[in-house]
Amino acid sequence: MTHTTRKGLLAAVAVLAIAGLAFAWYRTHPPTPPERQDEALVASPAREASSFPAADEDYFRDMDQTRGGPVALSVDEIRGRNTWIVWSAGNDRLWDTLSVTSGGALDFLKVVSSHPSQSYSRANRWDYFGLVNEPCFTKPTGANSARWGLWFDQRQAECPPDPFENATKYPGVQTGARGQTLNGKPFDTGSFYGYATGIVGLRLFPNPNFDEQAAKRWDAERYYTDRTYYEDKALVRPYRVGMSCGFCHVGPNPINPPADPNNPAWANLSSNVGAQYFTIDRIFYQAADFEDFAFQLFHASRPGSLDTSFVASDNINNPRAMNAMYLIGPRLLHAKRWGKETLAGGGLDNHQFNDFVKDGPLDTLFASPGTVWAPRVLKDGADSVGALGALNRVYLNIGTYSEEWTQHFLPLVGAQPQTPIRIEAARRSSAYFKATEAQTLDVAKFFLKTTDAHHLADAPGGAAYLTTDASVLTRGKEVFADTCARCHSTKLPAMVASLDPDGCNGKGYLDCWNRYWAATQTPEFKKQMREIVTAPDFLNDNYLSAEFRVPVTLLQTNACSPLATNAMSGNIWDNFSSQSYKELPSVGKMLWYHPYTGEARSFDMPAGGRGYTRPPSLVSLWSTAPFLLNNTVGRLEMSPSVEGRMRSFDDSIHKMLWPQDREKDSLLGDKIPGVIDRVGDRAPDGHGTQPVYLKFSAGYLPEPLKRTLKAQQALFPSLFSDDGLRIGPIPRGTPIGLLSNLRLIADDPSTQVEHDARVGALMVKILARLHKLGGNASDADATAAFRDLVDPLLEMNKCPDFVVNRGHLFGSELADAEKRALIEFLKTF
Repeated sequence: MTHTTRKGLLAAVAVLAIAGLAFAWYRTHPPTPPERQDEALVASPAREASSFPAADEDYFRDMDQTRGGPVALSVDEIRGRNTWIVWSAGNDRLWDTLSVTSGGALDFLKVVSSHPSQSYSRANRWDYFGLVNEPCFTKPTGANSARWGLWFDQRQAECPPDPFENATKYPGVQTGARGQTLNGKPFDTGSFYGYATGIVGLRLFPNPNFDEQAAKRWDAERYYTDRTYYEDKALVRPYRVGMSCGFCHVGPNPINPPADPNNPAWANLSSNVGAQYFTIDRIFYQAADFEDFAFQLFHASRPGSLDTSFVASDNINNPRAMNAMYLIGPRLLHAKRWGKETLAGGGLDNHQFNDFVKDGPLDTLFASPGTVWAPRVLKDGADSVGALGALNRVYLNIGTYSEEWTQHFLPLVGAQPQTPIRIEAARRSSAYFKATEAQTLDVAKFFLKTTDAHHLADAPGGAAYLTTDASVLTRGKEVFADTCARCHSTKLPAMVASLDPDGCNGKGYLDCWNRYWAATQTPEFKKQMREIVTAPDFLNDNYLSAEFRVPVTLLQTNACSPLATNAMSGNIWDNFSSQSYKELPSVGKMLWYHPYTGEARSFDMPAGGRGYTRPPSLVSLWSTAPFLLNNTVGRLEMSPSVEGRMRSFDDSIHKMLWPQDREKDSLLGDKIPGVIDRVGDRAPDGHGTQPVYLKFSAGYLPEPLKRTLKAQQALFPSLFSDDGLRIGPIPRGTPIGLLSNLRLIADDPSTQVEHDARVGALMVKILARLHKLGGNASDADATAAFRDLVDPLLEMNKCPDFVVNRGHLFGSELADAEKRALIEFLKTF
């Protein structure tokens, strides 16, 4: 190392240390962000919530078909479906902002495009992204001059117009450049539902920041082909893309699947099944750069799953399967037995059903001043303030009122304490949020009408997969009653009534749970459960789950989801989690495995809400494989046909019941009970052997580094190049969670400065090792250089449980004949 280089490295370390101390002080003294108004309220003229009425056109009438065909909806229910599928509530602002914050990785305008330079288009959008093509569109044959030269899907002439684009009936928010003339071309304000993109759940909005200067600089062809142009953070795109709930929840109807998933009709689609084939890695990093650790992190999410806290990051990678919305009516009423929650603080500001309805069963789900009976939609049971509050939280999480929401955390990065987004502030200062609240009751009404089960018997050719042997089915029912029903049935024996949660939420929950679990193992319980399961009406209105929380120490599944922190007291979703949740006791010690030796270790699971998982519903189980909360058990086939779904089901249910056949770890094999997601694993041919780095494109670097890029290259040639900053190489086989789950915020706020010093020292050591290695080091050299840093990184880890497909072994001890009989019964769900 030359004297000049050594001085440069020491200077860099000194700058990092000073910056670290300043950042530590800031993080232990976070300012209270000023409350901001949303884009609608600051527009000219200002737009109040009442100016955003829900659309009432029955445009999606052919969707959500049951055995009897389309379901007839009331006007309220039609409005609810429209809200679900096309209302994005101003979140196009967030996704445009994140295109810069993500360093250009996220670019929805390219996702919705079909430019020849791309490896994907409308023609293979399903195969590449797992996204649902909107009917009535075709692949573009050229640039669209009316859309500033972008290659967007073209609407078929024989189709009726999209009613949600009606700017007279649904006028958009006039702000910034919207409604102006730019370079002699009109730049319309459009509708507040935006324009259709050709992808269900994504809507296109004129970008108010696309002013005269931006229009003069705009070059659509360079946007698709010139990296120096499209990776410039100063580039302003002419459109923003908004996201509705339907983006993550609309999918092929299991009992009426499309012949070609790239060309569905509305009749082939269901609003509620979940985006089971959605590939988040390519959608949120459409360049699919396997050399970038950020893409590898997204790639750890199996199709149909995503980490819902990746924007409001809690520094834990915990992808979860998309929720299918089945039997909402029975589920809501079942919450009266197991879903009791006590609200306090900001949680009391959530709307409840009886704010809108004054009679009927929905009116019984809340008792003043703060008791609610609530289904828990999230896997960790954190959204525990009532069904309407859970729906409203989703809109915030996908970007509504981002002006305020993103002030309470550091988007994508985490690394600083969160503060709560307050419902009363959102209601006061966001017309979009308040309008959403006014529409969620209709969404709930829509769910009550359209979430019946999809039975295999009703699917084309489905009967051929079902046994006609009554004795096998009877045996399967008995096995289900003995082994599964205690968590996967809303119908349970009366003998456990004393364990219902009137005194079993909050601090005393674990004692109550332990009594319940012990009762389910008694002969009396099993006898009564068999009588219930073998009754002819067992599946009628049975949600096939229970609204209680199961300790992850019993499940032995991956602990990262139940370790999520965003809903804890004082964090971003504080107002959307109950006091009962915040007072849940620790579930005890959790087993985990060293990612390089396989040694079994344990750690104490924290209290305060974490450590539990709500049982998933088994409704339509045949159509929802792969399994476990993160879709890690089983092989997914991209075909949504009955045949494709059954191949996925057969493989997945086999691996659930014969866990020895689940995917094994590439490094440790049978030494650990499953697979660890590692750098380079599951990569396509030719991508698994290339070096991996944490990359920051030159166009997105902070201005001081961007201005001095040449000087940085001279001082740190292994870190900087003309392309930007490249930290690495990260050795192949490195667990994704070893780096993504770092505890950057101390558990005890009073120790934050000390904690930051430890983190900073570790980071400086890592950077020094990387500098010494050089930019062309081999995997072997990198592995050797960082071997002694593995345990320090594990000590700093927020969730060291890296085995993603382990646990839920309740059926593994059954005899093979019992397992096969159980499978035959499960197919009937």
